[in-house]
Amino acid sequence: MHIPWETIQLFLAIHDGGSLSEAAKALRVTQPTVSRRLAELEADMGEPLFVRTVSGATLTSFGERLLEPARRMAEHAGEVERVAAGVDSKPRGVVRVTAPPGIAFELLVPLAAKLRVTMPEITLEVASSVAYVDLVRRDADLAIRAQKPVQRDLVCLASIEEPIAAFGSRAYRDRLGRAASIGDVAWIGWPPSLDHLPPNPQLVARIPGFAPTFAADDFLVQLRAAELGVGALVLSVLTSRLAPEGSLVDLGLDLGKLKATQHLVCARSALATPRVRAVADLLALELRPQARTKRDAGAKKTERDHGVRAPRPR
Repeated sequence: MHIPWETIQLFLAIHDGGSLSEAAKALRVTQPTVSRRLAELEADMGEPLFVRTVSGATLTSFGERLLEPARRMAEHAGEVERVAAGVDSKPRGVVRVTAPPGIAFELLVPLAAKLRVTMPEITLEVASSVAYVDLVRRDADLAIRAQKPVQRDLVCLASIEEPIAAFGSRAYRDRLGRAASIGDVAWIGWPPSLDHLPPNPQLVARIPGFAPTFAADDFLVQLRAAELGVGALVLSVLTSRLAPEGSLVDLGLDLGKLKATQHLVCARSALATPRVRAVADLLALELRPQARTKRDAGAKKTERDHGVRAPRPR
């Protein structure tokens, strides 16, 4: 029995997304199309692959048997695509990068602006999400993650570890006062559905009965709330030479020895693709502390002149 690769993509998209609607978004088709194609696949197989309920879709026992072979097929398909892309030695085409929202906002958007000047034939496509994206399957070309890769097919191209600090507007800093402790702060954080993400767990460990004063599942909403004086936002001081200075101030609170770590990760085989290598090299440069010495000196001068510390992504 021949099963087209597009059909396996559909199967994996439903499993990874947890529902037909999420699969439709990932595949950029309509939900009725996903439903119809799944029905055709199950008819060909002679077995149901998913149990569908109002809460989503879960694998049947037969579907579970198909999952691992389907993943291996996806990995090989990604390899074929990378080899084909490597035929063109000039960097051109789309490079997909996944990163947490803050990193995407502060690092990847300025990088895209630089690429338009230095490598105009490369298009940067950013997946701004805290969800895990499979690089081996070519769901993205590069990822910036808090964890180093452990899979042998992945390689860490650069890493950075920097302190974190509490940032807020000047008006909020003035209201808070110099003698404030972390328990006095109106913290901006993640809602219960995402409370495993920093800084919620770290603040829970430091503040009895901690709960955010303002919570949002979107980094830009959190940032806007901080700019308008709603409360304080925990950010790393990760700096990019490309990003403009921000408008928040360091509140000078003692957060202990907490650090923010980010790693640039790529599938080993993807580095043979010129466009991926070109973007990876630029990102690696931005994430190496020694490459940012000049900008850091400029940032310190800005702090002395204006008391402003640019917030950087978590």
